[in-house]
Amino acid sequence: MDCSCVRQTELPHTSALFADVLYHPDRTARFYGHTQHDVETVEAAAREVEFSPEKRAALIAALREHNPPGRSLERLAQPGTVAVVTGQQVGLFSGPAYTIFKALTAVKLAETLTARGTPAVPVFWLATEDHDFAEVNHCWVFDSEHRPTKLEMRRAAGAQPVGGIPLSTPPLRELRAALAGLPFGDEVADLAEASYRPGSTMGRAFGELLGRLSSRFDLLHVDPMLPAFRELAAPTLRAAVEAAEDIGARVLERNRELALAGYHAQVHVEAQTSFVFLLENGKRLALRRHDREYVLNGRRFSAEELMDRATSLSPNALLRPVVQDSMLPTAAYIGGPAETAYLAQSEAIYRLILGRMAVPVPRSSFTLLDQHSQRLFRRYGLTLGDFFHGEEKLHEKMASRLVPPALNQAIDETVTTAGGAVDGLQREMAAFDPTLAIAVERSGRKIRYQLAKIERKAGREALRRNARAAHDAASLYGLVYPERHLQERLYSILPFIAKHGTDLVERLYEVVQLDCPDHRLVVG
Repeated sequence: MDCSCVRQTELPHTSALFADVLYHPDRTARFYGHTQHDVETVEAAAREVEFSPEKRAALIAALREHNPPGRSLERLAQPGTVAVVTGQQVGLFSGPAYTIFKALTAVKLAETLTARGTPAVPVFWLATEDHDFAEVNHCWVFDSEHRPTKLEMRRAAGAQPVGGIPLSTPPLRELRAALAGLPFGDEVADLAEASYRPGSTMGRAFGELLGRLSSRFDLLHVDPMLPAFRELAAPTLRAAVEAAEDIGARVLERNRELALAGYHAQVHVEAQTSFVFLLENGKRLALRRHDREYVLNGRRFSAEELMDRATSLSPNALLRPVVQDSMLPTAAYIGGPAETAYLAQSEAIYRLILGRMAVPVPRSSFTLLDQHSQRLFRRYGLTLGDFFHGEEKLHEKMASRLVPPALNQAIDETVTTAGGAVDGLQREMAAFDPTLAIAVERSGRKIRYQLAKIERKAGREALRRNARAAHDAASLYGLVYPERHLQERLYSILPFIAKHGTDLVERLYEVVQLDCPDHRLVVG
């Protein structure tokens, strides 16, 4: 696969914190406890992991309940083996494409560590505890013309953890129709249908599809809602309730430190934030903390009462990675920009509860093109940045390539000549009367504006005359920057597999580079 790099700072909405984590890690090291996020740093973190034989045995027993036998389970059962962890909400049809990119980055890092003498396995944390169904009940795909299509599974809203929500008429027919014009559309639709079966749940279906997509890599899955994992999580949740006041103070102080450094706090925290939810009657219920008392819809719980119900507690976004790494011998966590940001807040909890923190390693980031789209990039002289200013601007740039060369030359010469004449007149007028020189300068701006407007009109006319180019513009925009989002953040991986072939995930694994922080254009 052909690859080229684009700095993450050239992408829309890249935060200052994430940019510095990628390109100036020395500036952010104090928020993570690690100066780098390379393989050597992960190896050093692995040497700090203390994981008792009893805890390892309990973890392996829990994993065996829903992971098939394989080399990863066998390796993790051995003393000294560490985990490279990633995870994602259990979204419809595997959620955004970057879900797979996270998994592949974890696999590549685990295999690299193992080859270098630090035995490691990749682990995927299924975020089944989250209760925001609106975030996971839909996904986006594209058809053969790269037209974005939103697929959605509807149900009544509630506070139920999404992993246990029964599948209710998942949009399999709509998925098949959208992918029908793509070369491998039927195979991909069959793959989804095999996972999203009647009677299954969002969590189980997501895990099965992820397992099928990553079957070559023996990726272990953790479902934190399963009873065995709830037991493993209980000691840390109990400790978090006991230390809630200290945790809150430390995180608020960390938020102030981030702000003073010019960064943002990803997760909003207040003095009453409890950092835990209560799982009760199939729902995940928010608690508010007042000293050592917790309030839920008028009901009150003491800290001791919640500690006694630790297996019925669920961590919030900041406590969740700490709970995760208390259950696993984690040396590195693979995350995207948002996760990297909230880990800067979570580090304050890590130091208090665990005394260590895994290395946050940014996931691989891709824009996938086919050969035809690459040819269009070259034909119209496009870069990825040309897509970030809207479809109309993209059309204008592509249209400008269709204007006859002689007309382009005439326009350029007119702009140069007029600009030079106005500049000369302004200099002479400044010597005669500075007030009039200002008027000339204003007139010059109007002349340049009108000439640019004429140039744009010529481009649009050329585009209107060339229906193929108009089609190309719409197709490229729908593929590269659909709905004004990077494709990896909107589209599921499924339409890309339907387009590029059922071995796409394996081919993408080969181009994952752990030492490359950039976003990469990949041509399959």
